[in-house]
Amino acid sequence: MFSGFMANTWIVATVVAAVAGVVGFFVVIRGSSFAAHALPLGAFPGAAAASLLGVNAIFGLVVFSAVGAIGIGQLSKRGKRDVATALILVVLLGLGALFLSMTSEYAPEIYSLLFGEVLGIAKDEVGPIIGLGVVAVLAIGLLYRPLMLSSISPELGEVQGISTSKMELCFLLVVALVTAMALPVVGALLVFSLMVGPPAAARAFTNRPQVAIVLSAAVALVTVWASIAISYESNWPVGFFVGGFGAGSYFIGRGWTWLSRAYATRADTAVELEHAA
Repeated sequence: MFSGFMANTWIVATVVAAVAGVVGFFVVIRGSSFAAHALPLGAFPGAAAASLLGVNAIFGLVVFSAVGAIGIGQLSKRGKRDVATALILVVLLGLGALFLSMTSEYAPEIYSLLFGEVLGIAKDEVGPIIGLGVVAVLAIGLLYRPLMLSSISPELGEVQGISTSKMELCFLLVVALVTAMALPVVGALLVFSLMVGPPAAARAFTNRPQVAIVLSAAVALVTVWASIAISYESNWPVGFFVGGFGAGSYFIGRGWTWLSRAYATRADTAVELEHAA
């Protein structure tokens, strides 16, 4: 499980999970889950375009992800963000259908890009994926303060000179990078589960942003590691376990929130009864 071709699997999966957990925290607090879902679906046809041009598939994923992010950012200035996201998704999927019709070599790869093929990571994909992950984390580090402020209080951010639209575009470009690096690993239909489930669970356990980011990355790592191990032993698709564990972490977080509120309510009631007595 830890030797041979599996070495690439563990390295790449670890990088993808950690980065998705960090960036996913901001996806959750900014309410950008739809964009985190749409960008991977709109980016995977980029691999088909790369196949037509004879270049590395990751290059096509990066370009299409960036185009999608810029399109959503620009259209959001003139209308609702969810409508802009849907429109860009439709356009990119339309282009994907065109590219797919022009090549037959790409057809066998569709399944892996939709559902992931973490157990089949090629050696030449490790470097680019790690590089994209480093760039994404560095970008979050540089944008941390204005991104956090614009996420929590856009009005206060505008007062302090932080452009909400520019910050949204910068963040979407970071999500695009994560999309490009994660797509070959967990697939277009499941990459958003790593950027939503673990971060949402982390937010339920703590209100401290930095602690929540670390916890989100940790939950994402456990999700991916457990998924790989069980998939390797059971021969079931790794995407099934990633999606299941991602959703499970969210429900655990929601359960914790409910229990905490119930405990706080009981404590407040007990205090009131003591004062009344």
